Amino acid sequence: MEPENADREWKKGSAELLILSLLEQQSRHGYEICKLIEVRSGGALRFHVTTLYPLLYRLEERGFVQGKWIEKPEQRRRRYYSLTPQGRKVLAHQRQSWREFVAAISRIVEPENA
Repeated sequence: MEPENADREWKKGSAELLILSLLEQQSRHGYEICKLIEVRSGGALRFHVTTLYPLLYRLEERGFVQGKWIEKPEQRRRRYYSLTPQGRKVLAHQRQSWREFVAAISRIVEPENA
């Protein structure tokens, strides 16, 4: 697998966890989520809004997030997403699974373990 393809697959597999994590503390709109992912990853991960919004819609359909249109003076209307109680449970489970996955991979790929 080419490095670019591997990076894309890793991003696809972790997208839901990243989004739910960013919504844990406060509601955010899609563009803000994209920018936070880019900034906090040091530019290593980037989501385009055309990729992000379909995922947000799927998360909303599954009951993990709730979207709400908000209008602020001097700004255009934006849809803010927040975690639902079910989304918090899913996030906790995904975090634990992610930690277990990373630990297992590390046991294999680290030189002292190989």
